Amino acid sequence: MKSSTIGTIEMVAAMLISGTIGYFVVMADLPIFNVVFARCLLGAVTLLAICWMLGYLKPEFFSKRILLLGVVSGVTVVTNWVLLFSAFSKASITIATVTYHTQPFMLVALGAIFLSERVTINKLVWLAVAFIGMILVVQARSGGDAGGSDYLLGIGMSLGAAFLYAVTVIIVKQLKGTPPHLVALMHVSVGSFMLLPLVGWSARPETAMQWTSIIALGVLCTTVMYIIMYDAFQKLTTSLTGALSFVYPVAAIVVDYIAFDRQLTMGQWIGSAAILFGACAMTLGWKLPFVKETRAAQT
Repeated sequence: MKSSTIGTIEMVAAMLISGTIGYFVVMADLPIFNVVFARCLLGAVTLLAICWMLGYLKPEFFSKRILLLGVVSGVTVVTNWVLLFSAFSKASITIATVTYHTQPFMLVALGAIFLSERVTINKLVWLAVAFIGMILVVQARSGGDAGGSDYLLGIGMSLGAAFLYAVTVIIVKQLKGTPPHLVALMHVSVGSFMLLPLVGWSARPETAMQWTSIIALGVLCTTVMYIIMYDAFQKLTTSLTGALSFVYPVAAIVVDYIAFDRQLTMGQWIGSAAILFGACAMTLGWKLPFVKETRAAQT
């Protein structure tokens, strides 16, 4: 079997696993700080064992610069998890996940500001498409219903999570040469220490479903997902990786519908489709036939 075929299978599997995260968070039925802490702790234990077996625990991977960038990106990615997981109960798994996929646009903006990357007219058009979609999603529940304020808070949390993810990517780009498994280990280790004082110890898993959900988040949705996803990154082109990443929101929508019978309004469906279409076009670098690259804007 070709390396690219294996990578495709791994990437699809990783994104399907990602699509179940919201389900396990909801089914854990615990305070969000407890859920994220458990994910970090279990992930840290298993990733530590894997990094040790792979020989990644070497002094050259623990310079002051690497540790500093690892800690800072760990804070941003773990805070991103806290915000995204909190949004699931307020704006639904589907809406939170779709809104979270505005991250490519935030990444482009940060890249333009901090890495002097060019922002083209094509990218601005796709941003406009996604922005219109965001307006439709927000307006779908921002009216007079009782859950309107919680819904908008969930949207805001998802956008905050997307921004922090983009910040994390910008920081991690500075860690080239550092094994990705080790980067993930630093992240979950930072999360374990960061969230320790915030854990409500009186709220512990009691049912089999709660324990299953916590273990699934820590082992399946963290360790296993990171390993196969990072291995896929090494086998696939950037464009194919970006395209396959959109299996994640589709899987989340399906899981949300099957598990919780979550029904979206027509406005939410149209808005969600616009966000995902715009983000996909941005990620894959689709070009509009009537726009010339020479007209690109420089930021």
